[in-house]
Amino acid sequence: MPSVIGLLEAREKGIREEVARLRAALDEAERALQRLVDARVTVTEVLTVAPAPAPGSSLKGAVAGSRVPHRTEGMAVSVLAVDYQHIVELLGSDVGREGMRCQELAAALGLQAVPAKVEGVRSKAKRLAERGWIRQVRPGVFTALPQSG
Repeated sequence: MPSVIGLLEAREKGIREEVARLRAALDEAERALQRLVDARVTVTEVLTVAPAPAPGSSLKGAVAGSRVPHRTEGMAVSVLAVDYQHIVELLGSDVGREGMRCQELAAALGLQAVPAKVEGVRSKAKRLAERGWIRQVRPGVFTALPQSG
């Protein structure tokens, strides 16, 4: 009959082997995750870099579904898709002077204040803020950029 110590040592050895196997699987999963994160970051960077306009060409108005370019000095709101133009113009008006929550923005834009519509407005407002068209003063609250001059 095996000793109690021998049984415990055998059990301990089995558990150590299982821990080593799980660590190896975890390491492989973390490497796979990092590859996906790197790929997402690269694709995001490629898709968000706005190509420089060709010399002598003028920027035309955007169409629905187009990218939101990073704002540069002298860039007109007309380069944005209509939905984005409405958000920038609304925040620049008297109604949006003090800042607006996304639910208020949705209502002011004539949308139903249901989660799907509010989240769509929130996504657009965050994209505009990230690219320098408006300012996010606190989570979920956006204002127009301060007027220079």
